[in-house]
Amino acid sequence: MERSITYRVIYGDTDCAKVMYHANYLRVMEIARTEFIRETGLSYKQIEETYQLVLPVVEAHVRYKAPAFYDDLLVVLTKIKELKPHKIVFEYTFKKENMLVAEGYTVHVPIDLQGKLIKFPEDLFNLLKKLV
Repeated sequence: MERSITYRVIYGDTDCAKVMYHANYLRVMEIARTEFIRETGLSYKQIEETYQLVLPVVEAHVRYKAPAFYDDLLVVLTKIKELKPHKIVFEYTFKKENMLVAEGYTVHVPIDLQGKLIKFPEDLFNLLKKLV
């Protein structure tokens, strides 16, 4: 399953070269991931409260293909690329007017509220499996 959001590049997203600063793609990936989860009937807040776990980013990668400038409207496609009992990988594609701007992924692991690596609870894992 793939979901999309639109994101307009604001002036604060750009650097002195007038392009979207490289690290801001990671922030937009977080927005896209959060909305992906929300659109499927979950929210990060519900996951934290119900399952007593969080999903920190343990790896992130972005490959830049074309620049994004102030006021560009980006479409960010998000999907789950991989799901295992101890990790989930989200994949992102940034497009501007159907042109590929960037692509990337983030790897997350479930940890309990004390910071210990755990497996996804079975019912949460099964719910996430439906989204792959």
